[in-house]
Amino acid sequence: MPNSPIDIPALLRQMPFFGELSDEDIERVARFTRERHLEKGEVLFQRGDQAHGFYFVVSGQIKLAISSAQGNEKVIEIIGPMQSFGEAVMLMNRPYPVFAEALAPTRLLHVGQNVVSDLIDQEPAFARKLLAGMAIRLHTMVQDVETYSLRSSTQRVIGYLLQQADQEGSGACDIELPTSKQVIASRLNLTPETLSRIFHDLAQARLITVQGKRITLHDPARLARHQG
Repeated sequence: MPNSPIDIPALLRQMPFFGELSDEDIERVARFTRERHLEKGEVLFQRGDQAHGFYFVVSGQIKLAISSAQGNEKVIEIIGPMQSFGEAVMLMNRPYPVFAEALAPTRLLHVGQNVVSDLIDQEPAFARKLLAGMAIRLHTMVQDVETYSLRSSTQRVIGYLLQQADQEGSGACDIELPTSKQVIASRLNLTPETLSRIFHDLAQARLITVQGKRITLHDPARLARHQG
């Protein structure tokens, strides 16, 4: 992983809820911000660990997941560059309900809890933006529950592929899966075998072509109409 220094104040400026802070406040936050480097497979924190701030991904990917006593794993969320996580747990002063693991070499910023608490007390605009960000994440999780409960396995996979392509119009397009098929299967509440079967069925229907992590969507509009 590259060890070149990063401009912490500039990165803080890229977080929506820090965008309106003064230069003085940004410098204050930066003093309570630490950079972390993780290798692929390295655990950032375990379920039950106490939160002392929140994290912002500079590069790489973080998996938030829970595991059962039997060793089964459910991926709750995949956090990519320029995304933050852990704000709600920090504010509730509760232990983490998930564990966090790097899916690739990852650089993060850890912003300390005390400086965030001070800003909430002193800057109403910051508090509103922080709450808005957490509300958006909650809305996304509610949509996930709806997807897992009301859509078939095939519909979940098709929805995920179209989301990665960010289009439903005509014309072929290529996408690159952001992580392993095993992690994606867990994120979609599927077994890896089910995901592979659905990819095979969609390929047989000439809707997609799968080459490792690269997937060609031959006709996104027709794929969106496919019910399996």
